[in-house]
Amino acid sequence: MASFKKSFESLKGTSHSAAKGVTDSAVQAAQDAVQQAADSSKETVSTAAQEAGRQTQSAIGKAADKATDTIKEFGQKLDTK
Repeated sequence: MASFKKSFESLKGTSHSAAKGVTDSAVQAAQDAVQQAADSSKETVSTAAQEAGRQTQSAIGKAADKATDTIKEFGQKLDTK
């Protein structure tokens, strides 16, 4: 009976160690996945911000060109009067 109890305790310890190893691995995998998602999110936000900046610069450039054209046209109209 003592031998059975000793074997059972050994099995229990081995099972506990194995379960802890699996749990630790699962926790590490989850942490890695969360970190990758966070990194990806940062990259996505950064890329979106860069694109928004480019589009804003383009819109400002177009507005400036249009304003320049309007001023030129206005100046030409004044010259003809």
